[in-house]
Amino acid sequence: MLFAISVDAQCAMCRAVLESEEGQQTAKGINNGIVYLMIVPYVLIGVIGYVMYRNKKKAK
Repeated sequence: MLFAISVDAQCAMCRAVLESEEGQQTAKGINNGIVYLMIVPYVLIGVIGYVMYRNKKKAK
């Protein structure tokens, strides 16, 4: 989690359409959008876990 790794994650249809474009700017935008959508659940789980940990620690 400390290092950023460039990934290309697309469905088959998105990949086929975006590979035909010159410049690949739209493909990069789609990839960034996929990464942002993937990060949100992990952030939410982390926040919920932290709140549960903090509440459990207060109870002791």
